[in-house]
Amino acid sequence: MKTIAVYSVKGGVGKTTTAVNLAFAAAGSGSTLLWDLDPQGSATYLMQVKPKLRGGAQALVTGQTPVRGAVRRSAWETLDVLPADTTYRQLELTLDGAKKSERRVELTLGALDGDYEYVVLDCPPGSSVLARNVLRAADLVVVPLVPSPLVLRSLDQVLELVDDGDRPPRVLAFLTQVDRRKKAHREVAAELPVQRSQVADVAVPAAVVVERMGDHRAPLGSFAASTPAGLAYAELWRQVEKAARKPARH
Repeated sequence: MKTIAVYSVKGGVGKTTTAVNLAFAAAGSGSTLLWDLDPQGSATYLMQVKPKLRGGAQALVTGQTPVRGAVRRSAWETLDVLPADTTYRQLELTLDGAKKSERRVELTLGALDGDYEYVVLDCPPGSSVLARNVLRAADLVVVPLVPSPLVLRSLDQVLELVDDGDRPPRVLAFLTQVDRRKKAHREVAAELPVQRSQVADVAVPAAVVVERMGDHRAPLGSFAASTPAGLAYAELWRQVEKAARKPARH
């Protein structure tokens, strides 16, 4: 089972959009679980799953609620969802007070080992106990980057957190919300993959069709696979799958 975390220290960079589209693409390669760890529950909504978790997030991550019983079917075959509800707002406090506080996500997923080929984690932004849980559990961290003067700082902040762990996962970043009408965006898209080995040569365009995911409550691959954004996410998955199967870092 390969665990892929979509994470950034910044908000508004398209983490949920990325997680949903990667999970859909992964489900085409094998059974996949999308775990929505964000209290906003946007991935849960897009996957057409009810945001209801018996016992709440606290019971789930402390082992009081069996994780298999919390998993829900999505509208797509081979793609399941572990939904988020409002109790995730208190997850940080729960983790901070729990035994093995930085391993609760890893231990929760351990009960599902063998059930899925891929797990995709949709993570809220920030550097927190939850972030350290996610980075410990992940085989690969996927980092969406929006072209801006601070794009390298955003990547470096993630790399600092990753390298601070005792079992650092691999990192694969990519550019998203790219507007090729803007010279600065074109330059970043051309130069950053050359400058930084962690950055994939994939640029997801800023596009109205991405916003329509909320109207369809569906990933792009299900209704707009042949659009530039749909094709970009499909290519991103090919690179993510390859990176996730490489030996772990030491």
